[in-house]
Amino acid sequence: MGFYNDHVLPHVINLAMRNRELQPCRERAISQARGRVLEIGVGSGLNLALYGAGVREILALEPSARLVAMARRAADRSSSPVTLIPACAEAIPVENESVDTVITTWTLCSIADVCGALAEMRRVLKPDGQLVFVEHGLAPEERVRQWQNRLTPVWKRIGGGCHLNRPIHSLIESAGFAIAQMQTGYIKGPKPLTFMYEGRAIRS
Repeated sequence: MGFYNDHVLPHVINLAMRNRELQPCRERAISQARGRVLEIGVGSGLNLALYGAGVREILALEPSARLVAMARRAADRSSSPVTLIPACAEAIPVENESVDTVITTWTLCSIADVCGALAEMRRVLKPDGQLVFVEHGLAPEERVRQWQNRLTPVWKRIGGGCHLNRPIHSLIESAGFAIAQMQTGYIKGPKPLTFMYEGRAIRS
């Protein structure tokens, strides 16, 4: 789920989930955005219509030229000004401590250097900024984890680099964030694909 946002997501929806399961997670995440927002992996722009009045500007990062072109249509309809940035999360072309909110929705699973990307997100966040995330990743049950570890090498090849077994909360914390709030749990679908992390982190 991610390549960032929309490359893998259709595969996962077809195999494991339904849009009605994902949409409330997406809406809750976007509703927390405020100020100057950086969205990591905007994809085709699915989130852009959800941003509210508290958002002053959206910086929409996306490495795929094809998806940037698709996102332009969504950007034109957005109620907030949108700047599309054709770049990768491992090297974000945004100034230090200039962003109020970083948003990731099903993105961290497929970034090649996820630790480097999270360090970049921390760099661009203001000291009182927030990272808002909804991601899938490593499950708590050992049996499910075993399946995630077995499936990930194949899943990466068919799913745009998507990892089923990334420990989202510990990756975020290791990058210099503190988890301010987080909920986890399964949505409908095969358990190796559907353990969700939904929350908010601040710079530690």
